[in-house]
Amino acid sequence: MFYDDDADLALIRKKKVAVIGYGSQGHAQALSLRDSGVDVCIGLLPESSSREKALARGFRVLTPAEAAAEAEVIVMLVPDQRARGLYAETIAPGLRPGNALVFGHGFNVRFGYITVPEGIDMFLVAPKAPGHLLRREYESGRGVPVLVAVESDSSGHAWPLALSYAKAIGGLRAGGIKTTFAEETETDLFGEQSVLCGGASQLVMYGFETLVEAGYQPEVAYFECLHELKLIVDLMYEGGIAKQRWSCSDTAEFGDYVSGPRVITPDVKDNMRAVLADIVDGTFAKRFIDDQDLGAPEFHSLREQGLKHQIEATGRELRSLMGWIQQRDADYRGTAARG
Repeated sequence: MFYDDDADLALIRKKKVAVIGYGSQGHAQALSLRDSGVDVCIGLLPESSSREKALARGFRVLTPAEAAAEAEVIVMLVPDQRARGLYAETIAPGLRPGNALVFGHGFNVRFGYITVPEGIDMFLVAPKAPGHLLRREYESGRGVPVLVAVESDSSGHAWPLALSYAKAIGGLRAGGIKTTFAEETETDLFGEQSVLCGGASQLVMYGFETLVEAGYQPEVAYFECLHELKLIVDLMYEGGIAKQRWSCSDTAEFGDYVSGPRVITPDVKDNMRAVLADIVDGTFAKRFIDDQDLGAPEFHSLREQGLKHQIEATGRELRSLMGWIQQRDADYRGTAARG
């Protein structure tokens, strides 16, 4: 583990930094870097919808090629499917020996979509929180944990610079965990697909469908299988599975022990192993990138299919009655047209 005392903030303060992208992580890291005394510019394509947001916060906004050409540290914070092309067309031509390339997620490096030439340092600082939470914690004088890895250390100083960068975004206030690009990427994709996104979403939908198909009201099924999930997850977040079990009724806790293994059987673990195998051998990455290269027909079809599920219509109706739930934010439109 690394903490603030393990890093020298002066190292990143001596560098010109270009943050490529101004989305969830881009805006949070750029703002925190600047507040830590770092010289930061933003690299965005001319047509980017984020240009006005970055300009409004007082940043110099250049094209990615211009930003990379003048910077010593280039931070790639763009979506995985766009990083490869953007890097090849606008970043790579401007790289100079002694530059450092930084990633917030190891996907493109792990699966070989991005490689760097000799003389370039390459490291990873991956916050374990979305950008808005990273920024909020920084502003509160706290931080969120980060994973830190070095893939290429041409200068011999990549590790000190990586830790300096992690400190500048507030990550070492909470702690930095040493890892590798491969470990960060493979575990991140596995967690998303098998538990956090894919697993949780499918479990909720199957529970909802089971109750509705048995004749129960969809509104009641929604409350029992989706709405109350937040209460359970919050308890786990605060004190682990043990606190969740301690906080619920004895009836619920007993049901947890005897019925959980009936639903999540050893076969599910076997399926998880298959998911992990597809991640490690590159099968998932190829499927995703190949689909994106074709205009994402499978991605958009699956999104449209999900939006048509009965649980979505039921949820929209019920949430409209809950004044304490924020229905929308500035970016989420809740439609298949989301870009």
